Amino acid sequence: MTAVFEYVVFMLLISVMAGMIGALVGVGGGVLVVPALTLLFGVPIQYAIGASIVSIIATSSGSASAYVRDRITNLRIGMFLEMGSATGAVLGAVISITLVRSGYSWLVFLAFSLILLFSAYTTGRKTRTEKSKETVNDKPNHVATALSLSGEYYDKATGTTVKYTADRVFPGFAVMLLAGILSALLGIGGGVLKVVGMDSFMKLPFKVSTTTSNFMIGVTAAASTAIYYVAGYVNPFIAAPVAIGIVVGAYAGTKILVRARSGALRWVFVVVLVAVALEMAKQGIP
Repeated sequence: MTAVFEYVVFMLLISVMAGMIGALVGVGGGVLVVPALTLLFGVPIQYAIGASIVSIIATSSGSASAYVRDRITNLRIGMFLEMGSATGAVLGAVISITLVRSGYSWLVFLAFSLILLFSAYTTGRKTRTEKSKETVNDKPNHVATALSLSGEYYDKATGTTVKYTADRVFPGFAVMLLAGILSALLGIGGGVLKVVGMDSFMKLPFKVSTTTSNFMIGVTAAASTAIYYVAGYVNPFIAAPVAIGIVVGAYAGTKILVRARSGALRWVFVVVLVAVALEMAKQGIP
């Protein structure tokens, strides 16, 4: 009985840390929870993914509400991009279950590791080049104007109002489709690529990218949760402490994000990407 209690408490603490980091960089706690469950607790990868996806819904609900209240999240952009992300999530769930049952899941881990490393490289290079100045698009374009994909928010860290307009909308939408597939494949919310797509492709402010990503990951996860549940890969004993811990951590992360500087957040983002990429590569080597 004591061993079970310690097991649950340890899982809860790890989930709190994962939720805090996930909320800070907009990737969801799943990027850390899935490797932790499989490496530290010996949970089969399909059950770790199932628990992570359930927790992502709770995480998004907790952190996204705070960002919406602070008027940083752009709901219109988020819902438009979610059409691609949710479609990808349904496809990803079907592909993931098929690969797991066929014994070829290691291919997904290796491919995902390469994507994470590339994302870390592009984000780090952009941060180093820009230093403390962000490249934010504020010039109107036909697609963004027609869909009203623009907005503004007050940045408490700099004391200025930041205005922006989405750029390269269709490439950004394509990235969201891929993010949805990877979300369901690995139970990570897809926030890793969502942030890169909005920040690098669409040239939105980094805080808008991370907060809008937090809003989107819950909807993306909900699209694939039913498929994992029907397949029998959602275990309440694992999912419950993970969900509670990530929600607590995500709430703490939102308090830090609104006053943090974008440059520092990007470097945290890069570190998280590299760490997860190495873990995914290790698991993917047959």
